[in-house]
Amino acid sequence: MKNTLTAAVILIGNELLSGSIEDKNLSHIAKTLEVRGIRVRETRIIPDIENEIVETVNTLRAKHDYVFTTGGIGPTHDDITSDSIAAAFGVKNVLVQDVFDTIQTYLNSKGVEFTPAAQRMAHAPEGAQMINTDHSIIPGYRIGNVFVMAGVPRIMRMMLDGIIEHLETGFAIHNAYVHANVGEGEIAAALEEIQNQHPDVDIGSYPQDKGSSLSEYRVIFVAKGTNKDELEQTCDEILQACANGGYDAIKV
Repeated sequence: MKNTLTAAVILIGNELLSGSIEDKNLSHIAKTLEVRGIRVRETRIIPDIENEIVETVNTLRAKHDYVFTTGGIGPTHDDITSDSIAAAFGVKNVLVQDVFDTIQTYLNSKGVEFTPAAQRMAHAPEGAQMINTDHSIIPGYRIGNVFVMAGVPRIMRMMLDGIIEHLETGFAIHNAYVHANVGEGEIAAALEEIQNQHPDVDIGSYPQDKGSSLSEYRVIFVAKGTNKDELEQTCDEILQACANGGYDAIKV
């Protein structure tokens, strides 16, 4: 079992790039993976263009343990993700009969026609492993180290729930926090020294807007890593650095 597993997330959709739809998937995916010791190291937002999807998938699946895609597996003309994933792996995008039958049965029960457009949702790259859930008739699927999910947040979360059990687990990643009334520039040198002393801990510094719920604190420091004791020590050193400069800080 690796100490650190890495993942990339590909958000597919012209609507994301135009700003007409706001992404609500990345944060949930990253937080869900993190508790299993899988760190999202890279994210790309790309359009519904086959060659860009193919190139991005092939680049990222070679770099990371896992790749997760969202979007482009619905019934409309611009839902080309499955065709593109198949092209990336050099296979055909084929009808999955079990999925076809499930969707057809469901739509028949609702009195809805199973149109050729809707039948696109019953296709997946040849050799893909379908990942079903109890809450969605449309499954996500896996091919190689690539997991393909819907873009609609509610459905994506159902698919991700079904995917989780198929993932290798690394060491859980923990977070520790220090809230401080200090400017980033005033503590930058000390923070860099602390980071150098703890290379296995990621230290982030996040200034707060005055209108936020934590407006009494100017900066929140986040220490992230797999060793809880080292995280505590790191936060203690940040607290001490703040105290040495005469700045108020608390560990949360």
